[in-house]
Amino acid sequence: MFHELVVSIRMAFKNLRTNVGRTVLTLVGVVIGITSVIIVSSTGQGVKNFVLGQIENFGTDIIQVEVKVPATGKASTQNAIGQASGIQITTMKIEDGKALGKLPNVAAYVPGTMAQERASYENINKRSFIFGVGSQYAQIDKNTKLAEGSFFTQAEDDSLAQVAIIGSNVKDSFFGNDNPLGKTIKIKDQNYKVIGLVEPRGAVAGFNYDDIIYIPVQTVQKKILGIDYIRFVMIKVKDEKLIDVTAEDLTDEMRRLHDITDQNKDDFGVTSIKEAQNTIAKVFGTINILLLALTSISLIVGGVGIMNIMYVSVTERIYEIGLRKAVGAKTSDILKQFLLEAIFITLFGGIVGIFMGFLLTFLLSYIFSLLGFNLQLSATLQSIITATVFSVAVGIIFGYYPARKASQLTPMDALRKE
Repeated sequence: MFHELVVSIRMAFKNLRTNVGRTVLTLVGVVIGITSVIIVSSTGQGVKNFVLGQIENFGTDIIQVEVKVPATGKASTQNAIGQASGIQITTMKIEDGKALGKLPNVAAYVPGTMAQERASYENINKRSFIFGVGSQYAQIDKNTKLAEGSFFTQAEDDSLAQVAIIGSNVKDSFFGNDNPLGKTIKIKDQNYKVIGLVEPRGAVAGFNYDDIIYIPVQTVQKKILGIDYIRFVMIKVKDEKLIDVTAEDLTDEMRRLHDITDQNKDDFGVTSIKEAQNTIAKVFGTINILLLALTSISLIVGGVGIMNIMYVSVTERIYEIGLRKAVGAKTSDILKQFLLEAIFITLFGGIVGIFMGFLLTFLLSYIFSLLGFNLQLSATLQSIITATVFSVAVGIIFGYYPARKASQLTPMDALRKE
């Protein structure tokens, strides 16, 4: 049996070498398909790691309590569309943050809200993102580091002080190379003294922190927006191992504070950074599967090409098939020979495709680095195994029917056709 297999393999190789041009053309479709699988899989994994890394910048010991449209999921499309269309949830107050801050595993809390306003300095105007936060914000967001000056105090927050900490882009726009500390910018025709400058941080998850102006949350509420509610409370936990329990405690406390007995009426959502990472990982997993499914179409096209070539090969070699059967070759021998030819073509195509995938993945990583994106792409073991399985499966599936048809020819029919 082993000897028969060796003979079939030798004959398959011999035929492939005899028709080099046709073999190479057949390989092209498979190579393109496998290369696409490698690139899509590697890019998907690279983007996933990049986004998860960006989220992790906030710290894995952070929980976000934010407003939500009742009767919708906190991460649902309905909630996002509802708030984007103008639904205002006004039930979350600074007092809620104070109450949450008293829970056992809470190390620090920051109430906050957001706005976009025109800021100006002398004759320079800039549409800026205003981040109204509590005085403990720098303790919670470890990546917000001051290059100069200081953060505002709780006393300044309580007294509605008109002070501001600016991002590096805001500083460059207004002051150039000058020291911004002590200078006054205008926001909504009000004077705000610059008391701090944040170190350059860049964009995180598509949001540029260097364009932010940080102002005490109560100042933003009363003097800029004219509201008495907030949009979120950021919580830093003491013991990260208890983060899930703490999230449940925060949920129970918010329901008590808002007198909610039916969870479907929750006007808030509680999300830990770890939960957000898990959700995003699942989303990217689904997207990768869909992309691989679309990419596999190119492999199917390559498989159809293999089937066509195999049919041509069967037609051209009818006499050879009849002669082999006449001298004692079994149906299984013919089947194995033609099936091995298809498998070898796709296997070789897979090897070349994997090599091309590695090469193009490296090239894409280099291009991303030149463009300033910290996006590392690499061909994973999973993508290589997937590509190999795909290539062999294509050879078996699309090569089987022509091989079976060749094996079923009788010596009499084959020799008569010749």
